[in-house]
Amino acid sequence: MSKLVTIYGGSGFVGRYIARRMAKEGWRVRVAVRRPNEAIFVKPYGVVGQVEPVLCNIRDDASVASVMHGADAVINCVGILAEAGKNKFDAVQHEGAERVARIAAEQGVGQLVHISAIGADDSSKSDYAHSKALGEQGVLEHFGTATILRPSIVFGPEDQFFNRFAAMSRLGPILPVVGADTKFQPVYVDDVAQAAVLAATGQAKAGVYELGGPDVSAFRALMQQMLQVIRRRKLILNIPFGMAMVMGFGFDVLNKISLGLIPAQITRDQVRNLRNDNVVGADMMGFDTLGITPTALESVLPEYLWRFRPSGQYDAIKESAKNLKA
Repeated sequence: MSKLVTIYGGSGFVGRYIARRMAKEGWRVRVAVRRPNEAIFVKPYGVVGQVEPVLCNIRDDASVASVMHGADAVINCVGILAEAGKNKFDAVQHEGAERVARIAAEQGVGQLVHISAIGADDSSKSDYAHSKALGEQGVLEHFGTATILRPSIVFGPEDQFFNRFAAMSRLGPILPVVGADTKFQPVYVDDVAQAAVLAATGQAKAGVYELGGPDVSAFRALMQQMLQVIRRRKLILNIPFGMAMVMGFGFDVLNKISLGLIPAQITRDQVRNLRNDNVVGADMMGFDTLGITPTALESVLPEYLWRFRPSGQYDAIKESAKNLKA
């Protein structure tokens, strides 16, 4: 019988790519999510019955244990960028991650892969980074042979980074950013998935890996590159951190008094994170250790950002027509 992997958060941005790759490897894939009816799109990743979304709440022991039963490998992709309702950073990224590792050890799971993030630091003032670090510690405490993957900012067709700023660029002549000089090392989502699959299938040694693409760029440079791809001219305005904290406070308050109906455009916690570079450490294991050549940003961005061009899919045709007239 084919081996079974349970992927917590397997319908999310990174999780869906891992699920697809695990299915191609011939594994049965159990995609553990809060809303299985919204994760039906993962089923065609394999043959009939190979990939199945199942109900799970990572904040509950019984729920986590039930969907892990019989699994040969477990991959935890659950993470949040902002708190909402009961999904607090500590509950999801610390206690949730630790819960998965503890139950995996109790059930005798062979391989455990945990998706964390570059910048995880238990001394950080950011609740996001702090909870990520505590989650890693909890994972290793209960499952010492786990593989932890820390990607930099992840890009791909469903990302919440380039898609978000490309959409913002359509609203006016100015594109505001916080931390224009902060450095990132964008990593392609399918490269992260490939690393996770190597770890889950026992082809990578256990340990902590930091994953970044081939290039390091400042936030401002990334926005300039994005604007070139979508063929728009905008003034990139850097918002000072002090002003951004005030804005974040306002958005946080608005989000709370609206009971979450009005999403915060930026939070104070995100501003704290943007103060620090998000690049691979010099002495860390990474893609080179895994034998993976990371994908360059410029080779992927045009494939999914074309819809933000002034004329969308017809932009290139219009440019060609202009050349014919000349």
